[in-house]
Amino acid sequence: MNIVPIPLRRPAAVIGLSLLLLQMVAIVFAPLLSPYDPTHADPLASLMPPSATHWFGTDINGMDVLSRIIYATRINLLISVSSVLLAFVVGVPLGLLIGYYRGLPSNLAMRLFDFVQAFPIFVLGMALVSVMGQEIWNVAIVLAILFIPIFARLIRAEVLSLRERPFVAAARCSGATDIDIMFRHLLPNALMPAMVQVSISIGMAILLTAGLSFIGAGVRMPVPEWGLMVSSGAQQMILGVWWVSLFPGLAIVIAVLCFALLGDVVRDLLDPTKASRSDKKAEEPPALPIGETR
Repeated sequence: MNIVPIPLRRPAAVIGLSLLLLQMVAIVFAPLLSPYDPTHADPLASLMPPSATHWFGTDINGMDVLSRIIYATRINLLISVSSVLLAFVVGVPLGLLIGYYRGLPSNLAMRLFDFVQAFPIFVLGMALVSVMGQEIWNVAIVLAILFIPIFARLIRAEVLSLRERPFVAAARCSGATDIDIMFRHLLPNALMPAMVQVSISIGMAILLTAGLSFIGAGVRMPVPEWGLMVSSGAQQMILGVWWVSLFPGLAIVIAVLCFALLGDVVRDLLDPTKASRSDKKAEEPPALPIGETR
């Protein structure tokens, strides 16, 4: 009998969990892993290439790139995870309400979501950050506003397909209130797509955070942030100074890949029937050609 959990039998799941563990280590042990202060500028060490002294080189201000990448893991994941969790907490109940109750309020909410999602993400993000200010928590709130319609639409679609099922009618006949039906019967059955979307949205939030900082609408210097580091090194890349932008860019790729792979793990954990079917299929012996016997 194979006692290894089904999600861990996939190489993608192992890679995703390993990358997540790597980021957790960087977050927790950043002061121990960073060889230099991430915000300390040394003009005499400006744009030094990778060496034994500075493994990833230095930027134009003389700040150590490796130290800034390690500390930026905290900033980027703090903004991304907090924004997605806030969007989940707000969007799931909202989607449950507009999916269960039909009428003018539900239609107005959907039109508001259409209005928010009709704007280019970076344009809307720049506008909101400009109004609220370029602070870490303001960027997180802006991203949460952008993600709330995604979770609300997912839950609403599931609720619309479940609200006419026989188990809902049975609960209503037994005297259950609307609150009981929504939160005890509909929500547990409608939550799986939103749970899978959390991991995917965190990867999207990392890209958006880096993108806003790249165009100057995110956090400000000298805060260590991956997109801001890529932006500060983009101007020197044409001169052959590749390390300032390359290493934080690779950090963005690793973080986004990690949460994309973990989305599959979450789906397998929340849908054991699909995982068991794939497991049984993997254990079945291959079919023999017609006319042959074992």
